[in-house]
Parts: sequence; structure tokens; C-alpha cells
Amino acid sequence: MSEEPFVILGKKIKRGESALIEVEVAKLHTRNTLKMPVIIERGKEDGPVLLLTGGVHGDEINGVAIVREVISRGYNKPIAGTIICIPVFNVFGYLKLSREFPDGRDLNRMFPGAAKGSLASQFAYKFTKEIATKVDYVLDFHTGGAKRSNYPNVRCVFKQEGALDFARIFGAPLIVNSSYIKKSLRETINKMGKKIILFEGGKSMEIDPFVVNEGVKGALNIMKHLNMQEGEPVVNEDTVVIAKDKWLRAPFSGMFEPAVANGSFVKHKEVMGRILDPFGEFEKKLKAPFDCYIFGLNEAPIVNKGDALFHVSVETI
Repeated sequence: MSEEPFVILGKKIKRGESALIEVEVAKLHTRNTLKMPVIIERGKEDGPVLLLTGGVHGDEINGVAIVREVISRGYNKPIAGTIICIPVFNVFGYLKLSREFPDGRDLNRMFPGAAKGSLASQFAYKFTKEIATKVDYVLDFHTGGAKRSNYPNVRCVFKQEGALDFARIFGAPLIVNSSYIKKSLRETINKMGKKIILFEGGKSMEIDPFVVNEGVKGALNIMKHLNMQEGEPVVNEDTVVIAKDKWLRAPFSGMFEPAVANGSFVKHKEVMGRILDPFGEFEKKLKAPFDCYIFGLNEAPIVNKGDALFHVSVETI
């Protein structure tokens, strides 16, 4: 019986084979070419195609570290199916430790892209046409931005059939009901009829071992569920499912001192932190408006009135 090779980016990959393909991102004015490494491992048996992406925003280093650790531990070598790893998706941003492409665009608002659009749009278009069409499942790893740290969580649309069950398999401490953002990678993958889990953990410009470990464990759980690795997923019995959420914002400007840990549960009227002026004239305590879980925390020492401080649950199921 003849074997059908897996073909991606013009490369034929047979069962049991691996490949490293360098995708051209752009030709620079210095005559150099900037490339994105894509690591592909195909098992000896047929199965689904799983894509892992990190660094869609170039300053979100935890995502890069998670995909890197998956590769380092050999989890990306499946017994069945194909696993594609892109540790550094936004190469331009990663080199500059910035969220954006050189054209100033947020890559995660440019999908599915356009063949003759901006630089970021052209790259998004190439990925959508040449890589996204080849996959069945995507794990996209992100972190908080702008001094905000996220407690490890995965996001999905609860009303979408099977989405919450699939998210539970990942096994993160929290699952958050989250709508699709227009022109994001997540929305585009969903419109293509494929399943995607978005993982959030930690903050930009940081490698957090706890966050990285949670991401790696979740990726391995999904691989086991898809029969790409041996064993059964490790169920997290303590996962908190958040159906509705909101940001609690600063009622005053000043120096910000949180009094609770990210990931903690706080009771109504419990002191969550305080805002102080730099001249010793006032100290304003911030109290929980209701019982809630904290899964996002602003770690900036100085805040302005209206700044997002605590990302909290409003309704859990």
C-alpha cells in the first residue's frame, strides 16, 4: 500500500521523518533575508496535525519558552500524526523584544492577511495559506502585556460545541470564556473549521518557570488526548471555569501596591491593594466588590485613574 506524504511549504515528509523548514519572512534592504524556523515531526502512524505557536507577539517570551521546552523534552515527536512547532512566530518582534512588526502593526490583528497588504499582512497571508491550511489543531501560547501578568489560563468560546470540553483536557488552572477578536490568529483558525486553544500565562519580557511548566503540561495533555503521545491526559480537578469576567480599574492615580496574589480567591470587601500619592497625603484601600478569582494583575508601580488593575471572575460554573 502506497504512503501519502505530508506536504507543507513545498516539502514532502514521509512517516517517521522530520524536517526543519525556514520560511522567508522578509527580504531586508541590507540584502539579508529574515526567516522563521518551522520544526516538523511526523509519526510512524497517520493521525492529526497539531501546530504549536509561540511569540506571535515578540515580547511574550513565556510562549517561546513553552514551545522550546516541548521540543527539548521530545514531546513534539509523535507516535502518530504530525506536530509542527513554531517557537518564534513574530521574528521581527522577537529580535526587538517588541509586540509589533516593523510597520507598526500588531500581527495578531492582521489575519488572514492579504497578498499585497502591509508587511505584517503579507506574512499573515503566507502563514494562513501555506501552514494553517495543513493543520487540524492549534495551541497558541501568549502572555500578558503592558505590565500585566496573567495567571495560567486557557480561553475558548463556551457556546461553541465541544470547546469547553477540549479546553478542560488542557488542564490549566483556569478556563475563561472569551470571544474571538476580529482578525486574530484565533478567529482565523476557527473560521477555517479547526480547533484552537489560546493559553495565557505570565507577562511580557519574562520567563516564569511555573507558567512554562503549566503550558508544557497542557500541550502534552492535548497530545495524549489526540493519541499523538502515549498515556492519558492528567485531569486537573481544581480547574476554575470562568463564564464572565471584568477588569477592576483604578479609582485614583498614584502609587499602586497590590495586597493579594495573582491566581488567588478574594472575598467581598477584602482589601486587594492600595493606591497612595507620592506626597503622603492619602492612602486609598481597594476592596473587592464581590467574591472573585484574580487571574490578571497589573504590576506597574505607578497607575493612572482608569487603569486596569485586577482581571477577575464575575461568574463561575
